[in-house]
Amino acid sequence: MQSTPVSAGGPDPISDPDHAARNRLVILLLLVSAFTVILNETIMGVALPRLMKDLNVTANAAQWLTTAFLLTMAVVIPITGFLLQRLHTRTVFTMAMGLFSLGTLICALSPGLGMLIFGRVVQACGTAIMMPLLMTTVMTLVPPESRGKTMGNISIVISVAPAIGPTISGIILNLLDWRWMFWLVLPIGLGALALGYARLQNVTEPRKTPLDLLSVPLSVLAFGGLVYGLSTLGEGHGSGGAIPVWLPLAVGFVALALFVARQVRLAPQGRALLDLRTFRVRVFSVAVVMMAFCMMSLFGMIILLPIYMQNVLGMEPLEAGLLLLPGGLAMGLMAPWVGRTFDRIGARRLVIPGAVLVFLGLGSMALLGASSAIWMVLGCHMLLSIGLALLFTPLFTSSLGSLPKELYSYGSAVIGTVQQVAGAAGIALFVSIMSIRIGTEMASGAELVDATAAGVRAGFLTGALISLLMIGASFFVRRPPAVTPTMPGH
Repeated sequence: MQSTPVSAGGPDPISDPDHAARNRLVILLLLVSAFTVILNETIMGVALPRLMKDLNVTANAAQWLTTAFLLTMAVVIPITGFLLQRLHTRTVFTMAMGLFSLGTLICALSPGLGMLIFGRVVQACGTAIMMPLLMTTVMTLVPPESRGKTMGNISIVISVAPAIGPTISGIILNLLDWRWMFWLVLPIGLGALALGYARLQNVTEPRKTPLDLLSVPLSVLAFGGLVYGLSTLGEGHGSGGAIPVWLPLAVGFVALALFVARQVRLAPQGRALLDLRTFRVRVFSVAVVMMAFCMMSLFGMIILLPIYMQNVLGMEPLEAGLLLLPGGLAMGLMAPWVGRTFDRIGARRLVIPGAVLVFLGLGSMALLGASSAIWMVLGCHMLLSIGLALLFTPLFTSSLGSLPKELYSYGSAVIGTVQQVAGAAGIALFVSIMSIRIGTEMASGAELVDATAAGVRAGFLTGALISLLMIGASFFVRRPPAVTPTMPGH
C-alpha cells in the first residue's frame, strides 16, 4: 500500500474531511497501542513472588525483570527523537509494535529467567518508541485550539495504564499461570501491528538527519547509569550490592555532562541526537520540571502504598491492587474534561489546584498509621490521583505546544526521558527514606509493623515537602501560543 505524507502543497489536514478521518484513525490506533504497551510496563510487580517460586530464583535475580525494562526504556527513549526525524510514521509504528509483540511472545514461551529478561528488554524497546511517536503525531496533526482535548486522551494512557496494571496482573495470577500475562496481551499487540501496517498512513515528512555515533554511547552511559544507580539505591538502599551504588551514578552524571555539551555543540549543525534547544523555551522548561515532580510522586506512591497496605494493614496483593483502582479510574475519567477545560481557560488555573491537591494527598498519606481505616487510604489515594489528573494534560500540552514544529519529536523524547529518570528517582528517594526510618525505629525496639508504618509516613512526608516546590513552579506555567513558534535562536 502506498501512503502519502502530509505536505505543504496538499489539502489542509484540519479542514479536509478525508484527512480528518485519517487523522482520527491514526491517533486512535496510536492511543490503543500506547495503552497496551504502557499497561504491560507495570504488570510485573505483583507477579515477582510467583515467578521467584516457579522459576526457583532469588528476589534480587527476579528484580531484574523490572530493572532491565527500566534500563532499556531509559536508553532507547533519547534516541527516538532521531528515529522520528529520519523515518516515516508507519515505519516507526511497525518497528515499535513489532518489537513489543516479539518480546511478548518471547516472554510467553520463556522456560527460565534469562529468556524472560531478554523478552522484557525487547518489549521495552517497543514501549520506549511508542509514547514519543504518539505525542509527536498528535502535535503534528491537531490544531492548537483542540490539543488539550486530545492530550487528555493521552493522559488516560499515561496515568491509568500504570495504575491498573497491578490490578489486572493480580486478577490473572489468581486465575491462571503467569505466562498468561503475556499470552493475553499478544493478540492485542499483533492486531494493532497488522491494522497499523495495513491502514496507517504517514503523517510526517522525514528528514535526512545524520546520526552522531559518539552521542549514542554517551546517551546509553548517561541515562542507563542514572536509572540503574537510582534503581539500585531504591532496591538495595545503597549497600550490599556487587557494584557500589555511587559508581553507576557517577558514570551517569559524567556521561550526562558530556552528552549535554555535545548536543549543544551539534544542535546548530542539525546533527544532535537529542536537540536540547527545547530548554530555551521557558514554558517547556517549567512544564518539564513539574512533570518530573509528578512522576516522582506517582512512582513513589505506586511503590510505597502497596507496601503499607500489605505489610502494615495485612491486605492481600489483589486487595491492594483493587483499592488503587478507583484512583486510576478517576484519573482516566477526569482526563477528557481536563483537556477540554484546558482548551478554554489555559494551564495555570488547572495546575495550581492540581499541585495543591498533590501536596494534600501526600501530606495526608504521611498521617496513615498501623490502624488506619481502609477508607482513609482510599481517600488519600483519590486526593493524589485527582491532583495528578489536573496536572498531566496541561503540562504535556503546554510543554510541547510551546515548541516549534521542528522540535516536537525531540521534545517528546526529552519528556519521555525525564519521566523515566524522575520515576526511578522517586522510587529511590521514597524507598530509601522509608528504609532508613524503619531501621531507626527497629533499633529503638519498635515492632516491625509499627516501624514499617513509620517508614512509609517518612517517605510520604518527604514527597509532600518536595511537592511544595511544584506548587511554586505552577505559578510560572503559561499557556502555549496559538500560533506555532519559530525555532529558538533563529
